[in-house]
Amino acid sequence: MMTRRDAAIALDIPMEMAKRHGIPPRMSEAEFAELNANPPAWLIQSRANRTGKRPVWVQLTCAVCGFTEAERPKKWWPEFDFVHCVEHGPAQLPPLDAGKTRLEYPDISTRMYGIVDEDKA
Repeated sequence: MMTRRDAAIALDIPMEMAKRHGIPPRMSEAEFAELNANPPAWLIQSRANRTGKRPVWVQLTCAVCGFTEAERPKKWWPEFDFVHCVEHGPAQLPPLDAGKTRLEYPDISTRMYGIVDEDKA
């Protein structure tokens, strides 16, 4: 069985769209395979409208332990150099290069922090 969220990630659609078009809270692998193999008109249109500029979902992976979490990217997100989970801190990441400063973006998902190493001004 897969959840609605799992199906939305696999179909590369937002959760809101999955709910709006009646994807059930839980579905079998066979039901998902059928939906993906014979998509309804709304899913065909959604795929046709994708421009590829911004992904619907991204996989965030902790640079320390490898824990991953799928999340919808936000417009304000910079390009992260590292991501770490709540179990680890920035001190456990690779050392900062000379002439750079480290910025931390908390709560980019339920368990992740984003890190940007930028040049000192």
